[in-house]
Amino acid sequence: MTTFVDRVELHVAAGSGGHGCASVHREKFKPLGGPDGGNGGRGGDVILVVDQSVTTLLDYHHSPHRKATNGQPGAGDNRSGKDGTDLVLPVPDGTVVLDSQGNVLADLVGQGTTFVAGQGGRGGLGNAALASARRKAPGFALLGVPGEARDVVMELKTVADVALVGYPSAGKSSLISVLSAAKPKIADYPFTTLVPNLGVVTAGSTVYTIADVPGLIPGASQGKGLGLEFLRHVERCSVLVHVLDTATLESDRDPTSDLDVIEAELAQYGGLDDRPRVVVLNKVDIPDGKDLAEMIRPDLEARGYRVFEVSAVARTGLKELSFALAGIIAEARAAKPVEEATRIVIRPKAVDDTGFSVVREEDGLFRVRGEKPERWVRQTEFSNDEAVGYLADRLNRLGIEAALLKAGARSGDGVAIGPEENAVVFDWEPTVMAGAEMLGRRGEDHRLEAPRPATQRRRDRDAERDDVQREYNEFDPFK
Repeated sequence: MTTFVDRVELHVAAGSGGHGCASVHREKFKPLGGPDGGNGGRGGDVILVVDQSVTTLLDYHHSPHRKATNGQPGAGDNRSGKDGTDLVLPVPDGTVVLDSQGNVLADLVGQGTTFVAGQGGRGGLGNAALASARRKAPGFALLGVPGEARDVVMELKTVADVALVGYPSAGKSSLISVLSAAKPKIADYPFTTLVPNLGVVTAGSTVYTIADVPGLIPGASQGKGLGLEFLRHVERCSVLVHVLDTATLESDRDPTSDLDVIEAELAQYGGLDDRPRVVVLNKVDIPDGKDLAEMIRPDLEARGYRVFEVSAVARTGLKELSFALAGIIAEARAAKPVEEATRIVIRPKAVDDTGFSVVREEDGLFRVRGEKPERWVRQTEFSNDEAVGYLADRLNRLGIEAALLKAGARSGDGVAIGPEENAVVFDWEPTVMAGAEMLGRRGEDHRLEAPRPATQRRRDRDAERDDVQREYNEFDPFK
Protein backbone atom coordinates (compact mmCIF):
# COMPACT_ATOMS: atom_id res chain seq x y z
CA MET A 1 0.00 0.00 0.00
CA THR A 2 1.31 3.47 -0.89
CA THR A 3 2.43 5.39 2.21
CA PHE A 4 4.58 8.09 0.63
CA VAL A 5 3.42 10.39 -2.17
CA ASP A 6 5.50 13.37 -3.26
CA ARG A 7 3.57 14.56 -6.33
CA VAL A 8 -0.18 15.05 -6.69
CA GLU A 9 -2.61 17.01 -8.84
CA LEU A 10 -5.07 18.90 -6.69
CA HIS A 11 -8.40 20.29 -7.89
CA VAL A 12 -9.39 23.23 -5.68
CA ALA A 13 -12.62 25.22 -5.73
CA ALA A 14 -13.08 28.24 -3.50
CA GLY A 15 -16.52 29.13 -2.16
CA SER A 16 -18.83 31.39 -4.13
CA GLY A 17 -20.10 34.64 -2.68
CA GLY A 18 -23.70 34.82 -1.49
CA HIS A 19 -26.25 36.84 -3.46
CA GLY A 20 -27.41 40.19 -2.17
CA CYS A 21 -31.06 40.59 -1.18
CA ALA A 22 -33.58 42.98 -2.76
CA SER A 23 -36.09 43.75 0.00
CA VAL A 24 -38.30 46.65 1.08
CA HIS A 25 -39.04 47.36 4.72
CA ARG A 26 -42.62 46.48 5.60
CA GLU A 27 -44.35 48.03 8.55
CA LYS A 28 -47.88 49.08 9.41
CA PHE A 29 -48.72 52.48 7.95
CA LYS A 30 -45.40 52.39 6.05
CA PRO A 31 -46.09 50.58 2.78
CA LEU A 32 -42.72 51.67 1.34
CA GLY A 33 -40.37 51.90 4.28
CA GLY A 34 -37.19 51.92 2.22
CA PRO A 35 -34.74 49.23 1.03
CA ASP A 36 -33.44 46.87 3.71
CA GLY A 37 -31.83 44.02 1.73
CA GLY A 38 -28.60 42.72 3.27
CA ASN A 39 -25.32 41.83 1.56
CA GLY A 40 -24.24 38.30 0.68
CA GLY A 41 -21.40 36.63 2.57
CA ARG A 42 -17.89 36.11 1.19
CA GLY A 43 -16.95 32.67 -0.13
CA GLY A 44 -14.27 30.71 1.70
CA ASP A 45 -10.66 30.55 0.45
CA VAL A 46 -8.62 27.40 -0.13
CA ILE A 47 -5.32 27.93 1.73
CA LEU A 48 -2.21 25.73 1.75
CA VAL A 49 -0.26 25.91 5.03
CA VAL A 50 3.09 24.29 5.85
CA ASP A 51 2.78 21.90 8.78
CA GLN A 52 5.94 20.23 10.10
CA SER A 53 3.95 17.23 11.31
CA VAL A 54 2.90 16.38 7.73
CA THR A 55 5.52 14.45 5.74
CA THR A 56 3.63 13.23 2.67
CA LEU A 57 0.96 14.28 0.19
CA LEU A 58 -0.86 10.97 0.58
CA ASP A 59 -4.15 12.52 1.74
CA TYR A 60 -4.43 14.56 -1.44
CA HIS A 61 -3.54 11.53 -3.57
CA HIS A 62 -6.67 9.78 -2.29
CA SER A 63 -8.88 12.91 -2.13
CA PRO A 64 -7.73 15.32 -4.86
CA HIS A 65 -10.95 17.39 -5.00
CA ARG A 66 -11.19 20.04 -2.28
CA LYS A 67 -13.85 22.78 -2.00
CA ALA A 68 -14.45 25.57 0.48
CA THR A 69 -17.93 26.54 1.63
CA ASN A 70 -20.05 29.20 -0.06
CA GLY A 71 -21.15 32.46 1.49
CA GLN A 72 -24.78 32.72 2.57
CA PRO A 73 -27.19 35.07 0.77
CA GLY A 74 -28.36 38.27 2.41
CA ALA A 75 -31.83 38.69 3.87
CA GLY A 76 -34.31 41.42 4.62
CA ASP A 77 -34.13 43.71 7.64
CA ASN A 78 -30.50 44.51 6.74
CA ARG A 79 -29.27 41.01 7.62
CA SER A 80 -26.02 40.14 5.86
CA GLY A 81 -25.22 36.55 4.91
CA LYS A 82 -22.63 34.52 6.78
CA ASP A 83 -19.15 34.29 5.27
CA GLY A 84 -17.97 30.93 3.97
CA THR A 85 -15.39 29.01 6.02
CA ASP A 86 -11.82 28.98 4.70
CA LEU A 87 -10.50 25.52 3.84
CA VAL A 88 -6.98 25.15 5.32
CA LEU A 89 -4.96 22.29 3.82
CA PRO A 90 -1.74 21.27 5.67
CA VAL A 91 1.19 20.39 3.39
CA PRO A 92 4.76 19.21 4.11
CA ASP A 93 7.66 21.60 4.42
CA GLY A 94 9.27 22.00 0.99
CA THR A 95 6.11 21.73 -1.13
CA VAL A 96 6.27 23.45 -4.50
CA VAL A 97 2.96 24.53 -6.06
CA LEU A 98 2.74 24.68 -9.87
CA ASP A 99 -0.05 25.46 -12.32
CA SER A 100 -1.18 23.08 -15.06
CA GLN A 101 1.45 24.55 -17.43
CA GLY A 102 4.31 23.88 -15.00
CA ASN A 103 4.81 27.48 -13.84
CA VAL A 104 5.82 27.80 -10.18
CA LEU A 105 3.12 29.55 -8.14
CA ALA A 106 4.64 29.16 -4.68
CA ASP A 107 7.57 27.51 -2.91
CA LEU A 108 6.37 26.69 0.60
CA VAL A 109 9.33 26.44 2.97
CA GLY A 110 9.10 27.09 6.70
CA GLN A 111 6.51 26.34 9.35
CA GLY A 112 3.32 28.36 8.85
CA THR A 113 4.07 29.54 5.31
CA THR A 114 0.76 29.99 3.46
CA PHE A 115 -0.47 30.23 -0.11
CA VAL A 116 -4.02 30.96 -1.25
CA ALA A 117 -4.65 28.34 -3.92
CA GLY A 118 -8.25 29.44 -4.52
CA GLN A 119 -9.70 32.89 -3.85
CA GLY A 120 -13.23 32.98 -2.47
CA GLY A 121 -15.86 34.93 -4.37
CA ARG A 122 -17.05 38.34 -3.26
CA GLY A 123 -20.57 38.59 -1.85
CA GLY A 124 -23.17 40.61 -3.73
CA LEU A 125 -24.47 43.91 -2.36
CA GLY A 126 -28.07 44.14 -1.19
CA ASN A 127 -30.37 46.92 -2.34
CA ALA A 128 -29.84 48.77 0.95
CA ALA A 129 -26.15 49.19 0.08
CA LEU A 130 -27.03 50.20 -3.49
CA ALA A 131 -29.38 53.00 -2.42
CA SER A 132 -28.26 56.54 -3.17
CA ALA A 133 -29.69 60.04 -3.38
CA ARG A 134 -30.75 59.39 -6.99
CA ARG A 135 -31.75 55.75 -6.54
CA LYS A 136 -33.59 55.70 -3.23
CA ALA A 137 -35.32 52.35 -3.60
CA PRO A 138 -33.37 49.98 -5.85
CA GLY A 139 -35.48 47.06 -7.04
CA PHE A 140 -32.47 44.81 -7.52
CA ALA A 141 -29.38 43.44 -5.79
CA LEU A 142 -26.01 42.20 -7.02
CA LEU A 143 -25.24 38.52 -7.40
CA GLY A 144 -22.35 36.84 -5.62
CA VAL A 145 -19.12 36.22 -7.53
CA PRO A 146 -18.26 32.55 -8.16
CA GLY A 147 -15.22 31.25 -6.30
CA GLU A 148 -11.94 30.58 -8.09
CA ALA A 149 -11.57 27.01 -9.34
CA ARG A 150 -8.32 25.68 -10.79
CA ASP A 151 -6.00 22.68 -10.93
CA VAL A 152 -2.60 22.85 -9.25
CA VAL A 153 0.26 20.37 -9.02
CA MET A 154 2.05 19.93 -5.69
CA GLU A 155 5.57 18.50 -5.61
CA LEU A 156 7.43 17.71 -2.42
CA LYS A 157 11.13 18.50 -2.32
CA THR A 158 12.74 17.29 0.89
CA VAL A 159 14.22 20.06 3.01
CA ALA A 160 17.52 18.53 4.21
CA ASP A 161 21.12 19.70 4.60
CA VAL A 162 22.78 16.47 3.39
CA ALA A 163 21.68 14.08 0.65
CA LEU A 164 23.04 10.53 0.51
CA VAL A 165 23.20 9.34 -3.09
CA GLY A 166 24.46 6.12 -4.56
CA TYR A 167 23.56 2.77 -6.06
CA PRO A 168 20.88 0.60 -4.42
CA SER A 169 22.31 -1.54 -1.60
CA ALA A 170 25.34 0.74 -1.23
CA GLY A 171 24.55 1.15 2.47
CA LYS A 172 22.78 4.53 2.52
CA SER A 173 19.97 3.36 4.78
CA SER A 174 22.43 1.69 7.14
CA LEU A 175 24.51 4.87 7.28
CA ILE A 176 21.55 7.14 8.08
CA SER A 177 20.39 4.70 10.77
CA VAL A 178 23.69 4.93 12.67
CA LEU A 179 24.23 8.66 12.16
CA SER A 180 20.73 9.58 13.36
CA ALA A 181 17.74 8.10 15.14
CA ALA A 182 16.01 7.23 11.86
CA LYS A 183 14.91 3.61 11.48
CA PRO A 184 14.65 2.86 7.75
CA LYS A 185 14.03 -0.59 6.32
CA ILE A 186 17.36 -2.33 5.62
CA ALA A 187 17.89 -5.44 3.45
CA ASP A 188 20.43 -6.81 0.98
CA TYR A 189 18.35 -6.53 -2.19
CA PRO A 190 18.03 -3.60 -4.65
CA PHE A 191 15.34 -0.99 -4.12
CA THR A 192 14.79 -1.87 -0.49
CA THR A 193 14.31 1.85 0.13
CA LEU A 194 11.25 3.05 -1.80
CA VAL A 195 10.83 6.47 -0.16
CA PRO A 196 13.28 9.13 1.05
CA ASN A 197 14.30 8.72 4.70
CA LEU A 198 15.06 11.75 6.84
CA GLY A 199 17.18 11.86 10.01
CA VAL A 200 18.53 14.52 12.38
CA VAL A 201 22.24 14.51 13.28
CA THR A 202 23.94 16.40 16.11
CA ALA A 203 27.68 17.07 15.76
CA GLY A 204 28.97 19.37 18.47
CA SER A 205 26.92 22.56 18.38
CA THR A 206 25.69 21.94 14.83
CA VAL A 207 22.39 20.18 14.19
CA TYR A 208 21.55 19.22 10.63
CA THR A 209 19.25 16.92 8.69
CA ILE A 210 20.32 14.11 6.41
CA ALA A 211 18.23 12.44 3.71
CA ASP A 212 18.60 9.07 2.00
CA VAL A 213 17.60 9.45 -1.66
CA PRO A 214 16.67 6.05 -3.15
CA GLY A 215 16.65 4.56 -6.61
CA LEU A 216 19.63 6.07 -8.46
CA ILE A 217 20.81 3.76 -11.27
CA PRO A 218 22.04 4.38 -14.84
CA GLY A 219 19.28 6.19 -16.72
CA ALA A 220 17.65 7.59 -13.56
CA SER A 221 17.48 11.13 -14.99
CA GLN A 222 15.43 9.78 -17.92
CA GLY A 223 13.00 7.95 -15.65
CA LYS A 224 14.60 4.53 -15.30
CA GLY A 225 14.09 2.86 -11.94
CA LEU A 226 12.98 5.25 -9.17
CA GLY A 227 15.58 7.95 -9.78
CA LEU A 228 13.55 10.55 -11.65
CA GLU A 229 10.79 10.25 -9.09
CA PHE A 230 13.11 11.14 -6.20
CA LEU A 231 15.89 13.23 -7.76
CA ARG A 232 13.94 16.36 -6.88
CA HIS A 233 14.62 15.61 -3.21
CA VAL A 234 18.32 16.53 -3.57
CA GLU A 235 17.64 20.03 -4.94
CA ARG A 236 17.51 21.78 -1.56
CA CYS A 237 20.50 19.99 0.02
CA SER A 238 23.68 21.91 0.86
CA VAL A 239 26.06 18.96 0.35
CA LEU A 240 25.92 15.70 -1.63
CA VAL A 241 27.45 12.55 -0.15
CA HIS A 242 28.34 9.73 -2.53
CA VAL A 243 28.02 6.43 -0.70
CA LEU A 244 30.16 3.87 -2.57
CA ASP A 245 30.01 0.13 -1.95
CA THR A 246 33.56 -1.26 -1.62
CA ALA A 247 32.33 -4.82 -1.16
CA THR A 248 29.95 -5.21 -4.07
CA LEU A 249 29.45 -8.73 -5.38
CA GLU A 250 28.71 -7.60 -8.94
CA SER A 251 31.73 -8.22 -11.21
CA ASP A 252 30.92 -5.36 -13.62
CA ARG A 253 30.89 -2.70 -10.90
CA ASP A 254 33.52 -0.89 -8.86
CA PRO A 255 33.33 2.25 -6.65
CA THR A 256 34.97 4.55 -9.22
CA SER A 257 32.59 3.60 -12.03
CA ASP A 258 29.63 3.88 -9.64
CA LEU A 259 30.71 7.41 -8.79
CA ASP A 260 31.01 8.34 -12.48
CA VAL A 261 27.55 6.94 -13.26
CA ILE A 262 25.85 8.81 -10.41
CA GLU A 263 27.65 12.06 -11.27
CA ALA A 264 26.52 11.68 -14.89
CA GLU A 265 22.91 11.27 -13.77
CA LEU A 266 23.15 14.33 -11.50
CA ALA A 267 24.59 16.34 -14.38
CA GLN A 268 21.75 15.20 -16.66
CA TYR A 269 19.21 16.30 -14.04
CA GLY A 270 20.93 19.69 -13.75
CA GLY A 271 21.16 22.44 -11.17
CA LEU A 272 23.51 20.65 -8.76
CA ASP A 273 26.98 21.64 -10.02
CA ASP A 274 27.56 24.15 -7.21
CA ARG A 275 26.98 21.69 -4.35
CA PRO A 276 30.07 20.42 -2.52
CA ARG A 277 30.69 16.67 -2.77
CA VAL A 278 31.90 14.18 -0.19
CA VAL A 279 32.75 10.53 -0.93
CA VAL A 280 32.06 7.82 1.66
CA LEU A 281 33.70 4.42 1.09
CA ASN A 282 31.33 2.13 2.94
CA LYS A 283 31.68 -1.49 4.18
CA VAL A 284 35.40 -1.24 4.98
CA ASP A 285 34.84 -3.77 7.78
CA ILE A 286 35.05 -6.47 5.09
CA PRO A 287 38.74 -7.32 4.27
CA ASP A 288 38.30 -7.02 0.51
CA GLY A 289 36.43 -3.76 1.01
CA LYS A 290 39.23 -2.30 3.11
CA ASP A 291 41.84 -3.21 0.51
CA LEU A 292 39.77 -1.73 -2.33
CA ALA A 293 39.18 1.47 -0.36
CA GLU A 294 42.89 2.00 0.24
CA MET A 295 43.54 1.34 -3.45
CA ILE A 296 41.08 3.88 -4.92
CA ARG A 297 41.33 6.57 -2.23
CA PRO A 298 44.35 8.38 -3.76
CA ASP A 299 42.61 8.57 -7.14
CA LEU A 300 39.43 10.04 -5.60
CA GLU A 301 41.40 12.59 -3.58
CA ALA A 302 43.28 13.56 -6.74
CA ARG A 303 39.90 14.42 -8.29
CA GLY A 304 39.27 16.86 -5.45
CA TYR A 305 36.90 14.79 -3.30
CA ARG A 306 37.06 14.56 0.49
CA VAL A 307 37.09 10.82 1.18
CA PHE A 308 36.00 9.01 4.34
CA GLU A 309 36.28 5.29 5.05
CA VAL A 310 33.41 4.11 7.21
CA SER A 311 31.57 1.00 8.27
CA ALA A 312 27.92 1.33 9.20
CA VAL A 313 27.99 -2.16 10.70
CA ALA A 314 31.18 -1.78 12.78
CA ARG A 315 30.40 1.94 13.36
CA THR A 316 33.91 3.07 12.45
CA GLY A 317 34.75 6.44 10.87
CA LEU A 318 31.31 7.87 11.65
CA LYS A 319 32.47 10.60 14.06
CA GLU A 320 34.94 12.07 11.57
CA LEU A 321 32.31 12.00 8.82
CA SER A 322 29.64 13.60 11.02
CA PHE A 323 31.85 16.49 12.13
CA ALA A 324 33.19 17.05 8.60
CA LEU A 325 29.63 17.37 7.28
CA ALA A 326 28.78 19.71 10.16
CA GLY A 327 31.67 21.98 9.16
CA ILE A 328 30.59 22.12 5.52
CA ILE A 329 26.99 22.87 6.51
CA ALA A 330 28.06 25.59 8.95
CA GLU A 331 30.03 27.27 6.18
CA ALA A 332 27.06 27.03 3.81
CA ARG A 333 24.73 28.53 6.39
CA ALA A 334 27.15 31.38 7.10
CA ALA A 335 27.45 32.14 3.41
CA LYS A 336 23.70 32.55 3.02
CA PRO A 337 22.46 36.15 3.08
CA VAL A 338 20.75 37.27 6.25
CA GLU A 339 17.01 37.00 5.86
CA GLU A 340 15.29 40.33 6.27
CA ALA A 341 11.78 40.85 7.52
CA THR A 342 9.26 40.97 4.74
CA ARG A 343 8.51 44.54 3.83
CA ILE A 344 5.12 45.69 2.65
CA VAL A 345 5.56 47.31 -0.74
CA ILE A 346 2.73 49.51 -1.97
CA ARG A 347 2.62 49.90 -5.73
CA PRO A 348 -0.12 52.38 -6.67
CA LYS A 349 -1.62 52.09 -10.11
CA ALA A 350 -0.62 54.55 -12.77
CA VAL A 351 -2.90 57.53 -13.25
CA ASP A 352 -3.63 56.50 -16.83
CA ASP A 353 -4.36 52.88 -15.92
CA THR A 354 -8.03 52.39 -16.79
CA GLY A 355 -8.20 48.85 -15.43
CA PHE A 356 -9.58 47.41 -18.66
CA SER A 357 -8.71 46.95 -22.33
CA VAL A 358 -10.72 46.99 -25.54
CA VAL A 359 -9.48 44.85 -28.42
CA ARG A 360 -11.02 44.49 -31.86
CA GLU A 361 -10.84 40.87 -33.02
CA GLU A 362 -10.56 39.55 -36.56
CA ASP A 363 -14.28 38.87 -36.88
CA GLY A 364 -15.07 42.50 -36.00
CA LEU A 365 -16.13 41.74 -32.43
CA PHE A 366 -14.94 44.18 -29.76
CA ARG A 367 -13.80 42.35 -26.62
CA VAL A 368 -13.55 44.10 -23.27
CA ARG A 369 -11.23 42.54 -20.67
CA GLY A 370 -10.65 43.74 -17.15
CA GLU A 371 -11.19 42.66 -13.56
CA LYS A 372 -13.91 45.19 -12.79
CA PRO A 373 -16.12 44.91 -15.90
CA GLU A 374 -15.92 41.11 -15.88
CA ARG A 375 -16.88 40.99 -12.21
CA TRP A 376 -19.71 43.47 -12.69
CA VAL A 377 -21.15 41.36 -15.49
CA ARG A 378 -21.05 38.22 -13.33
CA GLN A 379 -22.88 40.11 -10.57
CA THR A 380 -25.72 41.33 -12.82
CA GLU A 381 -29.12 39.63 -12.98
CA PHE A 382 -29.98 40.22 -16.64
CA SER A 383 -33.64 39.36 -16.13
CA ASN A 384 -33.98 42.58 -14.12
CA ASP A 385 -34.07 45.67 -16.35
CA GLU A 386 -33.12 48.00 -13.53
CA ALA A 387 -30.04 45.87 -12.77
CA VAL A 388 -29.05 46.04 -16.44
CA GLY A 389 -29.40 49.82 -16.35
CA TYR A 390 -27.22 49.97 -13.25
CA LEU A 391 -24.58 47.88 -15.05
CA ALA A 392 -24.71 50.27 -18.02
CA ASP A 393 -24.17 53.19 -15.64
CA ARG A 394 -21.10 51.56 -14.09
CA LEU A 395 -19.55 50.64 -17.44
CA ASN A 396 -20.12 54.15 -18.74
CA ARG A 397 -18.55 55.76 -15.66
CA LEU A 398 -15.55 53.45 -16.01
CA GLY A 399 -14.99 54.83 -19.51
CA ILE A 400 -15.80 51.75 -21.59
CA GLU A 401 -18.23 53.57 -23.87
CA ALA A 402 -15.60 56.21 -24.67
CA ALA A 403 -12.98 53.49 -25.23
CA LEU A 404 -15.30 51.67 -27.66
CA LEU A 405 -15.84 54.88 -29.63
CA LYS A 406 -12.09 55.45 -29.71
CA ALA A 407 -11.54 51.87 -30.94
CA GLY A 408 -13.89 52.48 -33.86
CA ALA A 409 -17.06 50.81 -32.60
CA ARG A 410 -20.32 51.90 -34.18
CA SER A 411 -23.95 51.41 -33.38
CA GLY A 412 -24.91 47.76 -33.79
CA ASP A 413 -21.40 46.33 -33.47
CA GLY A 414 -20.96 43.25 -31.29
CA VAL A 415 -19.28 43.76 -27.93
CA ALA A 416 -18.18 40.91 -25.63
CA ILE A 417 -17.20 41.36 -21.99
CA GLY A 418 -15.09 38.55 -20.56
CA PRO A 419 -13.03 35.62 -21.88
CA GLU A 420 -14.13 33.61 -24.90
CA GLU A 421 -15.42 30.65 -22.90
CA ASN A 422 -17.60 32.75 -20.58
CA ALA A 423 -18.42 36.10 -22.13
CA VAL A 424 -21.53 38.27 -22.32
CA VAL A 425 -22.14 39.41 -25.91
CA PHE A 426 -24.52 42.22 -26.93
CA ASP A 427 -25.10 44.67 -29.75
CA TRP A 428 -23.73 48.02 -28.71
CA GLU A 429 -25.91 51.11 -28.91
CA PRO A 430 -24.11 54.25 -27.70
CA THR A 431 -25.97 56.67 -25.42
CA VAL A 432 -28.98 54.30 -25.24
CA MET A 433 -30.37 53.59 -21.80
CA ALA A 434 -29.60 49.87 -22.05
CA GLY A 435 -33.13 48.54 -21.49
CA ALA A 436 -33.90 50.45 -18.30
CA GLU A 437 -35.70 53.33 -20.01
CA MET A 438 -39.06 52.16 -18.71
CA LEU A 439 -37.75 53.05 -15.26
CA GLY A 440 -37.05 56.63 -16.24
CA ARG A 441 -33.66 58.11 -16.96
CA ARG A 442 -30.73 55.83 -16.36
CA GLY A 443 -29.88 55.76 -12.68
CA GLU A 444 -33.31 57.04 -11.59
CA ASP A 445 -36.52 55.31 -10.48
CA HIS A 446 -39.80 56.89 -11.53
CA ARG A 447 -41.54 55.17 -8.62
CA LEU A 448 -39.83 57.65 -6.33
CA GLU A 449 -41.48 60.57 -8.14
CA ALA A 450 -44.99 59.43 -7.19
CA PRO A 451 -46.07 60.17 -3.61
CA ARG A 452 -46.81 57.36 -1.26
CA PRO A 453 -50.51 56.30 -1.08
CA ALA A 454 -50.87 57.26 2.58
CA THR A 455 -49.27 60.62 1.94
CA GLN A 456 -51.56 61.22 -1.04
CA ARG A 457 -54.68 60.38 1.00
CA ARG A 458 -53.58 62.76 3.74
CA ARG A 459 -53.02 65.51 1.20
CA ASP A 460 -56.50 64.88 -0.29
CA ARG A 461 -58.12 65.12 3.16
CA ASP A 462 -56.21 68.31 3.92
CA ALA A 463 -57.28 69.81 0.60
CA GLU A 464 -60.91 68.86 1.21
CA ARG A 465 -60.82 70.40 4.69
CA ASP A 466 -59.31 73.57 3.30
CA ASP A 467 -62.08 73.82 0.71
CA VAL A 468 -64.77 73.43 3.39
CA GLN A 469 -63.07 76.08 5.55
CA ARG A 470 -62.79 78.43 2.60
CA GLU A 471 -66.51 78.05 1.78
CA TYR A 472 -67.44 78.67 5.43
CA ASN A 473 -65.33 81.80 5.58
CA GLU A 474 -66.88 83.11 2.37
CA PHE A 475 -70.49 82.48 3.60
CA ASP A 476 -72.35 85.65 4.65
CA PRO A 477 -75.79 85.00 6.24
CA PHE A 478 -76.83 88.67 5.90
CA LYS A 479 -76.59 88.72 2.19
